[in-house]
Amino acid sequence: MTKEERALAAVALLKQEYPEASCSLDYDQAWKLLVSVRLAAQCTDARVNVVVQDLYAKYPTVEALAAAEPEEIEAIVKPCGLGRSKARDISACMRVLRDTYGGNVPEDFEALLKLPGVGRKSANLIMGDVFGKPAIVTDTHCIRLSNRIGLVDGIKEPAKVERELWKLIPPEEGNDFCHRLVLHGRAVCTARTQPFCGRCCLNEICLKAGVGDSPQKRGAAPGKTGQGGARQ
Repeated sequence: MTKEERALAAVALLKQEYPEASCSLDYDQAWKLLVSVRLAAQCTDARVNVVVQDLYAKYPTVEALAAAEPEEIEAIVKPCGLGRSKARDISACMRVLRDTYGGNVPEDFEALLKLPGVGRKSANLIMGDVFGKPAIVTDTHCIRLSNRIGLVDGIKEPAKVERELWKLIPPEEGNDFCHRLVLHGRAVCTARTQPFCGRCCLNEICLKAGVGDSPQKRGAAPGKTGQGGARQ
């Protein structure tokens, strides 16, 4: 099986396993996703979703958040960790949106990259989730699973993984594929425990299939999996 064949198979199998692919950060406006994805660095999405409720209650618009001092923002977002640097970036980013883009998030990848605190992962997330454009979001799950499955070979740098996946994943599938890798990485192909290869929907195509099973189980034929990876 070539990498291209393995990639297409992974897209199809993950789509069947996780038909609902969406961002786990809560937002109803593009600028809020920018804020949340900055807060999510080294923090769980679940915690971010709680913390931003207080942030948006006090600063409900781009203009209100841009007018806030970084110290005021930090006082609210510090439970997400790295509060000072995150507050500084959020403040600077909102001020650019206010002063340069009329309070709107630019629909241009290079323009997004110029916003304070926005890297390629964040820019791709905005392009895919907000604007429906082709995107590859190389978060830790994407990098780890792409290596395990065999789509990339020992590459850990996000930009390099992104570049390789662009060659393999159909553009219209990229954004949802990366969301599904997050779901699969949390439920089955875990990082903090051994992966649950025996109930993995990618068992038959994954180069590392069996690394999480006991020797007695590695020869077992995979059964049908349902949403979330649980065996039925």
